Amino acid sequence: MELPLFPLNTVLFPGGVLPLRIFETRYIDMVCHCLRTDAPFGVILIREGGEVAGPAEVHTVGTWGRIIDWDQRPDGLLGITVQGEARFQVGRTWVRKDGLMMGEVTERPMPADVLLPAEFLPLSELLQRLLQELPPPYRDMTGEFDRCGWVGARLTELMPVNLAQKQAMLEMDDHLARLFHLRDALVGLHSG
Repeated sequence: MELPLFPLNTVLFPGGVLPLRIFETRYIDMVCHCLRTDAPFGVILIREGGEVAGPAEVHTVGTWGRIIDWDQRPDGLLGITVQGEARFQVGRTWVRKDGLMMGEVTERPMPADVLLPAEFLPLSELLQRLLQELPPPYRDMTGEFDRCGWVGARLTELMPVNLAQKQAMLEMDDHLARLFHLRDALVGLHSG
């Protein structure tokens, strides 16, 4: 399928939420189209380049999502909240005349989620505390705190691990392996 792509310096997982401020014309037009047609767009991590101005070089795995909320922000910009739905693999990209990046993508389904082993319960507790302390839309999230995939994805989105690690964790097809990597990354943060 063809999908408009929004290159960002962030990683979104299926089931996650992402608040965004929209100010470039190409993305305002994309958001208006998505709101009118309830169409998804792809959030994809920038490999090289910037979020603003010219086309960026992007990774080949991202997450498409839909706009679940929008408002006019106090600074006059458009604010949207996107909910991630599914991972995708990019076949090829091109840039339209208006500067919007498009991609030919195929879905890359997540494996079935599994119960959280007891040794990872502290990560689930950490996630619950984090979500309570964050503003909406994070505080309003309800989820499966007893599932490897959900806990690992939310913590990967929220914790201050570097973007390359977050991207690698998005691309993993093993929920338990993601939790091991995440735990190691968090230990590294704590000891560093």
